[in-house]
Amino acid sequence: MAGQSVSPMMQQYFEIKKQHPNEILFYRVGDFYEMFYDDALTASRELELTLTGKACGQEERAPMCGVPFHSYEIYVARLIAKGYKVAICEQMEDPATAKGLVKRDIIRVVTPGTVIESSMLAEDKNNYLCSIYAKKVRGGWKAGICFADISTGEAYATELHNEKMGGALITELCRYMPSEILINPAVLDLKDLTNYIKQHTNALVELREDSCYKQAVVESMLSRQFGEDWNKSCGFAPDGFVPQAFGALLGYLYETQKHGTERIKAVQNYADAQYMRLSAVTRANLELTETMRGREKKGTLLWVLDKTETSMGKRMLRSWIEQPLVDNKVINERLDAVEALYNANVGRAELKEALSHVFDIERLTTRILYGSATPREVKALGDTCQRLPQVKEQAAAAGAKLLNDLAEAVDPLSDILDKVSRALVDDPPANLKDGGAIREGYNAEVDELRDIMHGGKGVLSQLEADLRQQTGIPKLKIGFNKVFGYYIEVSRSYVGSVPETFTRKQTLTTGERYITPELKELENKILGANERLLALEHQLFSELLNDISAQLLRIQRTATAVAQLDVLASFAEAAVQNNYVKPTVDDSDVLDIAEGRHPVIEQMLKSSLFVPNDTTLDEGENRMLIITGPNMAGKSTYMRQNALIALMAQIGSFVPAAKCRVGVVDAIFTRVGASDDLAAGQSTFMVEMTEVAEILRNATKSSLVILDEIGRGTSTFDGMSIARAVVEYICDNIGCKTLFATHYHELTSMDKDVFGVKNYNIAVKKRGEDITFLRRIVSGPADDSYGIEVAKLAGLPDAVIKRAHKVLRQLEATAPGANASMQLDFETVEAYNNPTVPSEVVDKLHQIDVETLTPLEALNFLYELKQALK
Repeated sequence: MAGQSVSPMMQQYFEIKKQHPNEILFYRVGDFYEMFYDDALTASRELELTLTGKACGQEERAPMCGVPFHSYEIYVARLIAKGYKVAICEQMEDPATAKGLVKRDIIRVVTPGTVIESSMLAEDKNNYLCSIYAKKVRGGWKAGICFADISTGEAYATELHNEKMGGALITELCRYMPSEILINPAVLDLKDLTNYIKQHTNALVELREDSCYKQAVVESMLSRQFGEDWNKSCGFAPDGFVPQAFGALLGYLYETQKHGTERIKAVQNYADAQYMRLSAVTRANLELTETMRGREKKGTLLWVLDKTETSMGKRMLRSWIEQPLVDNKVINERLDAVEALYNANVGRAELKEALSHVFDIERLTTRILYGSATPREVKALGDTCQRLPQVKEQAAAAGAKLLNDLAEAVDPLSDILDKVSRALVDDPPANLKDGGAIREGYNAEVDELRDIMHGGKGVLSQLEADLRQQTGIPKLKIGFNKVFGYYIEVSRSYVGSVPETFTRKQTLTTGERYITPELKELENKILGANERLLALEHQLFSELLNDISAQLLRIQRTATAVAQLDVLASFAEAAVQNNYVKPTVDDSDVLDIAEGRHPVIEQMLKSSLFVPNDTTLDEGENRMLIITGPNMAGKSTYMRQNALIALMAQIGSFVPAAKCRVGVVDAIFTRVGASDDLAAGQSTFMVEMTEVAEILRNATKSSLVILDEIGRGTSTFDGMSIARAVVEYICDNIGCKTLFATHYHELTSMDKDVFGVKNYNIAVKKRGEDITFLRRIVSGPADDSYGIEVAKLAGLPDAVIKRAHKVLRQLEATAPGANASMQLDFETVEAYNNPTVPSEVVDKLHQIDVETLTPLEALNFLYELKQALK
C-alpha cells in the first residue's frame, strides 16, 4: 500500500499486520473483531462468513468480514483446529475518551499449543506445546525435548541419546501428544519423525531459526523465567540440549503471549527409564486412549477406568495410562492407596462426593493469572476451597501412606476462600461489565455509589430538608437542568437569609439559584455513579485476581494432589464395579495371571460371559508361548489382555483376574495386524517387517512382546522361515517374555529345539463341519487350522466351501511326506460333502409344517427321521 492514500485506521492496521504476516489478525473495531484483505478472504472461506467491503481511502473497497467480540472464541477455535494462528489486536483505550485514533495493540497470539480458553480445550486432555532441539553428534544423535501446558502450568523435559533418534522422539511425542511442535532446522533430517508428525498427528509444526537456540538467547530466556540460578532450580544437565529446547519454547511463549507465562513455575525432568516404553504402534494396538478405527474414547482402557469426578483427574488418568511406571516401590504405593480406598466403601463414596464439587482449579488459576477469568469462575474457585477440607479429611482417613502424603499436600486455601467470599456475591454475573459482582459491605465506596444510584432522589430530598432547617428558608428547593446540573432555588423574599457558602449561579424574576460544594459533589456522584461503580468493581476484581495469583504455587500443589486422589479413587471404584483384584508387583521375571480377562471386551460384551484364561510367562522355561488356533477364536484378544493386565498393574490399578503377579516390564512391544502404508509407499509386508525390526532392536530381557501372524504378508515358505528365525532370535538373544500367535503349524515343533518355547492353542469343539470356539487356552498345539470352517461361519457360499474342501484334500494327498492315514480318496470326499439322504426322509421333511409343531411333536418327528435313516 506504499505511496497510496489510506485512512488513518487502515494505516494503523497495516503497521500491526506487518508484524504478524503469518497470523490471521482479529482487529478490534467497536463491538467486532474485523479482518481485512487476505485475512478476510481466508476467514470468510473457513468460517463461512459473509464477505463485505470497507472504504479505506482508496478506489477499491477492502475485502472485510467480522465476528462479534463477545463470541470470538468459537471462531478462533475453528481457525486453530484448521491449523491457523490468530493474532488478537485489542483497543487499548476507551473510544469514548480517546483523542483522535484509538490506540490498538496485539494482546496475544493464539496458536494450537497456547490456548487457555476453556471453550477451546477438551476438559479431559492436556494441551501441550512441544519443543525439540536435536543435532547429530559423534556416535549418533542427541536431543532435548520438552512439553509445556500453559493452561495448567505443567512442564516436562528429558534428554535423549540415540542412533535412531527419530523413533526415540516419536515415543516421547506419543506420551504427551502435543498440539504444536517447535523444531530446530536439523530436525528436518529425521525423515521418519517428520513423516510420523505429518501422517499420524494433527500437530502444527513451527520451524524456529538457529538464532533462537544461541547460548546467550537461551540463558536470557531461562533467567527471565526462573531467575539467575535457573540451572540449579531446573536441574538441567550442564552439557545437555534440554536448555536449548526449553529456552526456545519460552522465547516462543514470550512472542505470542504478552503475559501469563509466569504460570510455568518449574520443570519436571524425567528419564526415559522412569516409564514403560510404549511405541506408537503399541499404543494404537492396545487402544489405550482412543480406538484404532473411530478414534473415540469408548472401547478403550481409558473408558473402562475413568470413574473420575474432576477435569484435573481426567487429565491425570490419561497421563498415567500413557506413562506406566517401572519403579516397583512407587507402583506399590499406588496399589496400597487403591486397596485402602477399595476397602473403605463409605469413605470412598464421601471422597468422590466431595471431589464432584471441585472445579478445574488448574485452568481457572491460569485464567485468573491472565486476567481473563470471569466473576463466576473466581466464585467457582471459592466454592472448590469450601470442599477441600472434606477431601483432605477423607483421604487421610483411608490410611495408606500415599493417601496421607496427598492429604498433607492438599492446602484448604482458607485465606482464598475468605477473600472470595467477602469480595463476591453468592451468584455473580457471567461478565464483569454487567456489574453487581462485588458483595455489599466489602467496599464503602461501592456501597455508597450503589445507594446513590438506587436512591439518589432520596439523598437529594434529605439534603433539601437539612438545608431548610439550617437556613430557616421554608420554601428552599433543589432542582436540576441540563445547563447547570443540580441547583438550590430560593425565592426573592428569602434571599437575605442565604448563607455565604451558597454561590449564586443564576438570577430569575422570582428568585435566585445557587450551588454549594456539597451539592456539586453529590451531583458528580449521582451523574457518574454508574460509570464510577463499574470502574471501581473492575479495580477491586483485578486486585482480587492479583491476590489469588500470588498464591499460585499453593493452588498448583493442591490441584495436583486432588487430581491424584481422584485417579486413585477412580481405580478403586472401577475395581469394585468390575471385580478386579490387587496384583502383586515385584522385580521378578514372572507374568503369572489366573483367570485373566480383557478389561475392555468384557465391558463391551456385558450381556454375555467372558471366558477367562490363565497365563504363565517368565524369562526361563516359559519365555515364549506359541499360540495356534483358528482365526476368530480369540488369539489376539488373549494376547492383548495379558499386555493390558501388565500395563494396568504398572499404572497402579487393580486388574481383571482372579490372581495376578507381575514382574515389572520395561516395555511392551506389539505387532498385531498390518495394513499398507501407501502414503509412505510401503506394502503390508514391509510395514510388518519394519515393526518387527524395531522390536528386535529395542526389546530387552525385561520387555513383553506380542507378535501376531509374523510373515503372512509373503510366500508361505518365506514367511515360515522368517517367523522361525524371529522366534529363535528372541529366545536366544533377547530372552524376553513373548506371546507368539501363528498359523504356521510347523513352528509348533520348536518346543523340542529351542529352550523356553511352549505350545498353547485355543480350544475348539467340532461337530462334522460345524465348529464352536470355546475361547479357552489349553496346552499343546492346535490339531487343525479350521480355516474353511471359519470361512463357512463368515457366510461364504456353499459351493465355495465344498470346492475348498475338495482342493484341500487334493493338496494334502499330494504334499511331500503327507501322512497316508490322513488321506481320503476323492469319492470319499465327494460322499462327505454330498451325503446321500433316503428319499423317505426328504419326503417327510417336505411335508412337515415346522411352524405349527409343538415341542413334543418336534421331538417325536426327530425320532422318526432318525429311525428312517437307520
